[in-house]
Amino acid sequence: MLHQTKPVETLPAAGLSRLALSPLLSLIPGLALAGGIAAAAMGFRALTGIQALSPLILSIVIGMLIGNLRRPPVACRPGIGFSMKRLLRLGIILLGLQITLSQLLSLGLSGLAVVIVTLAATFTAVTLVGRLLGVDRRLTGLIAAGTSVCGASAVIAANAVVRGRDEDVTYAVACVTIFGSFSMLLFPLLMLPLHLDAVAYGLWSGATIHEVAQVVAATFQAGDVAGQYGTIAKLARVVLLAPLVLTLALTLFRSGGTGTVKAGAAPFPWFVIGFLAMVGLNSSVTLPPALSQDAGLLGTFLLSCGLAAMGLQTHMKQLAAEGFRPLALGAFGWLFISGFGYLMVRLAGF
Repeated sequence: MLHQTKPVETLPAAGLSRLALSPLLSLIPGLALAGGIAAAAMGFRALTGIQALSPLILSIVIGMLIGNLRRPPVACRPGIGFSMKRLLRLGIILLGLQITLSQLLSLGLSGLAVVIVTLAATFTAVTLVGRLLGVDRRLTGLIAAGTSVCGASAVIAANAVVRGRDEDVTYAVACVTIFGSFSMLLFPLLMLPLHLDAVAYGLWSGATIHEVAQVVAATFQAGDVAGQYGTIAKLARVVLLAPLVLTLALTLFRSGGTGTVKAGAAPFPWFVIGFLAMVGLNSSVTLPPALSQDAGLLGTFLLSCGLAAMGLQTHMKQLAAEGFRPLALGAFGWLFISGFGYLMVRLAGF
């Protein structure tokens, strides 16, 4: 007897479309929350006109306030996670469109040497002192990257390899924010006592102050020449973020081996290749000023979204559990980079 085959049930096309869209739809609540915080942070700086107020820092602070007062709904988790990973990395890539190789070369070999040697010495010193203080190696790596390179942007880029907890990232961002702000306020007062002219002061500030916004605020107080040298020196440090993250991925935090936190924890940071590609594009093609400005705003917004998401996931009790040793490490890094950078400026003849 022939058995009649039961027809296979198929979903209508509309049902398939809904299934395909459902992962994207699940991102909307979290993306809206992180994006709203980022927009508020950027809007606050625009309204106040205080350029030293970094939207990245404001975003993580606002996110922490909201997250500690009331935890985000479960529906927000997918979008928050997406912001912390994908949006952050895309924002780092877009940073490359703010830099050209000709800008870096305008510092000259001696100026570039000041930036490179100061960065390498600071990262090494903070890493060694972190071990002596018994600070967790992941948190140490994030504080070292943020202090030596470019503040919050370096912390979140390095974390793609370091794989620290959200609390580690937040603590490291707090350190570079606090001590970078100290530099922003103190450096203009030290220019005359340290006998620095505009060029030397700009180079020293750009090679040592943590955040880009802090460098701009500290250097343009001494005039356009100091501001330009400070900004270019800072951008040189931003470019060095790429080789630093690659070095971390291949050495201290490589996947597997004896140098890892756990095997397979650190994938190759492909977004760094995208960052370098954008630097190459911006160096070889003259982009319209409007496009470059829009790309800068978009990059800042994406980074702010990611940091807002981290703030939403960070709880003050867990930060307090870290104790004061990481803060002492951040203070050491601030004093070291400030003093060593000044010494390098003088040795280079500025």
